[in-house]
Amino acid sequence: MLVTGGGGFLGRHIVTQLLVRGATVRSLSRRDYADLRTLGVETVQADLQDLDAVRLACEGVDVLFHTAALPGVWGPRALYYGINTQGTLNILEGCHRAGVKHLIYTSSPSVVYDGQPHLDADESLPYPATYLCHYPETKALAEQAVLAANGIDGLTTTALRPHLIWGPGDNHLIPRLIQRAKTGRLRRVGDGTNLVSMSYVENAAAAHLQAADRLLSAASAETPSATPAGRAYFINEAEPVRLWEWVDTLLQLAGLPPVKKSVSARTARVIGRLMEGAYHLFRLSGEPMMTRFVASQLSQSHTYSIAAAQRDFGYAPPVTVAEGMHRLSPLLQSLANK
Repeated sequence: MLVTGGGGFLGRHIVTQLLVRGATVRSLSRRDYADLRTLGVETVQADLQDLDAVRLACEGVDVLFHTAALPGVWGPRALYYGINTQGTLNILEGCHRAGVKHLIYTSSPSVVYDGQPHLDADESLPYPATYLCHYPETKALAEQAVLAANGIDGLTTTALRPHLIWGPGDNHLIPRLIQRAKTGRLRRVGDGTNLVSMSYVENAAAAHLQAADRLLSAASAETPSATPAGRAYFINEAEPVRLWEWVDTLLQLAGLPPVKKSVSARTARVIGRLMEGAYHLFRLSGEPMMTRFVASQLSQSHTYSIAAAQRDFGYAPPVTVAEGMHRLSPLLQSLANK
């Protein structure tokens, strides 16, 4: 089995769960991960934009988990397109050339974000006409290509959309949150009542294996029943949380005070628009402290139904939220004490 981004946050958990099952695992990543090799993982260091390297990595693979992507809310479109969209097109080409049978693609709920709050939304949400940043746009293009490839050259595909992945090993969301809290730069955006769906990382990883299991069982059945092939699914915990209460819980576990300062959603969006304009006009490096996309994500409700995933491939999160918070505590305390 091949996991792209096997050294990353979600990818590493998928690799770990596959190894526990006794699977033979290959990882394709831009960086070298010697620790994966010590676990018995075959590692391939290459860029997704290198078609020849991708084709070679796909040789001899039956199931491919494509988690590698460029996250973020700022940067040149060409960079996001090259990795997220063209990289996925290369993966599809590699699957077709090598005869890969099943592809599970890690997408994002942001591919259907239309600027409006979502409450218990399901997969009937359409792709929006425009996007507020390049990440969701390029991920949406990739998702559409993956689903369109289902059934071609014997390949079955499915796309999973985990929302706000958190947990041990996170090197993006949690560290940035704790750092901003420590330096007094963390502000609540909006009135603090917005609900969001969350995905504990081990549960998100398990969803990928559960979807793959269903694809494999359907392929071997004499009379296949409904499968996740050719479809996209929201993946998260069954119950949403109030985002800013959840943030305060994280800060408490880290030994830090709760968020006390706030900014209205409208003000945050205005600041985001102004900062985006300034960064474009003056070609500033780095990324803005606030963007329209971030302001909306932090102030609006975004909750998603997992009924389709439960129905079609038996999605069942193996780790409770309480246990997940317990496992996350050491990372929180370590970040707070740095």
